[in-house]
Amino acid sequence: MLKVRNLNVSYGGIHAIRGIDIDVERGEIVTIIGSNGAGKSSLLNAVSGMVRYQGEMEYEGQQLPSQPHNIVKAGICQVPEGRLIFANLTVLENLKMGAYLRNDAKEIERDLERVYSLFPRLAERKKQIAGTLSGGEQQMLAMGRGLMSSPELILLDEPSLGLAPMLITTIFEIISEIKAMGKTILLVEQNAFKALAVADRAYVLEQGIITASGPASELLRDSRIREAYLGRK
Repeated sequence: MLKVRNLNVSYGGIHAIRGIDIDVERGEIVTIIGSNGAGKSSLLNAVSGMVRYQGEMEYEGQQLPSQPHNIVKAGICQVPEGRLIFANLTVLENLKMGAYLRNDAKEIERDLERVYSLFPRLAERKKQIAGTLSGGEQQMLAMGRGLMSSPELILLDEPSLGLAPMLITTIFEIISEIKAMGKTILLVEQNAFKALAVADRAYVLEQGIITASGPASELLRDSRIREAYLGRK
């Protein structure tokens, strides 16, 4: 579905991504784990067209578009780190913003109801100003807004960041539910245990380089990964 080859991303003199290759197949959850500054968000931002890059990226067998709005039209959405909701708009208005490139009114309403079924709290608060939501509710809103673009591939950037443990569990349960809806997910996450537990495959990114990859269940059992990212031996 997504093929990335020899990807390089630089910011001035900083070489954030150094010639990496990754693949994401339809229906998978693929996770990228790594420490702060490893280049995880730079990878997602390159796929979504938010930063310039060198290398090759294909989506569904075609060259990935270069402009963010065309990438969204192609079926890719990013749920950014920090949520970046429209704080002064209502929950419903935020969700409708996610569908701003669409003109299929009936399908938009269907997807809105699907988002409400996935996130009942959003249905309860659809008239509430988004900036007054809790952190967990804002994360749900950001994910729901992404789903409103009707994506096939969802880029999730640190969905558990800053959330209480109970809410983190809820968010990862919802990620599994989104996969069950037939969506494909590329997940960047510092909570390596949760990410590896939910993913099909994983890549370890360190200082812009892939240092390990394979089935997530195998990396979860790898003693080096467990010691470095899970605090276990």
